[in-house]
Amino acid sequence: MNKDRVFAEKLNTITPFRFNENVARVFDDMLVRSVPLYGEVLKQQARIARKFYQKDTRIFDLGCSHGNLGVLLLDLFGATAFKMTGVDSSWPMIQRFKNRLCAHDSKGCIDLACTCIEDIIISNASVVVINLTLQFLDPVKRDHLIESAFNGLCKGGILLLTEKTVHPAPQMNALEQEYYYQFKKENGYTDLEISQKRDALEQVLIPETLAEHEARIHNAGFSSFNVWLKWFNFTSMIAVK
Repeated sequence: MNKDRVFAEKLNTITPFRFNENVARVFDDMLVRSVPLYGEVLKQQARIARKFYQKDTRIFDLGCSHGNLGVLLLDLFGATAFKMTGVDSSWPMIQRFKNRLCAHDSKGCIDLACTCIEDIIISNASVVVINLTLQFLDPVKRDHLIESAFNGLCKGGILLLTEKTVHPAPQMNALEQEYYYQFKKENGYTDLEISQKRDALEQVLIPETLAEHEARIHNAGFSSFNVWLKWFNFTSMIAVK
């Protein structure tokens, strides 16, 4: 696994964060060291997706990056046929996903699209997954995407959403940030790396409160909603149509 050193050296100019080749090359290390309980979230999401998947429907992974969830699903479904569409706007990520599928006996189960997630047509879906991706979408487009997911889901279908969230109370929000930065330091990131990445993400990653996510999901028409995992400012949610 290539080590993430994208922000290890002092930069004269901090440019907005992008999922480019430099990031794609070290993305696994970045995820493990930057996202608390990342492996556990994906493992349980794969299990939930397997449980709710309906025959002859499709799974949509919006913001699929280089395919960690897709590979887990291939292993979990085994010989059982399923269909999935992975969508990401980063070509370096999609290319890595394609390479992993070539090395894996994927049986043509997974199709990939390199495009903006808000442009994809969601239909005949029983599972829609959006992991740490809605937060990068222009806030004015978020309602429409969740509505599109709802409209494209079959009855009984599910939305799985994981996001970095903010607490509405400043004291609690500061506490969550403190423990998150401590998590990153414990995983080997320096103060310089943390600071420069935070600056690069400014106005690129725009988190919302849990209440805003829940309201959007209910407004779209989902019948039930639950937070199934929360680690300070990281929240994993499920909604059922």
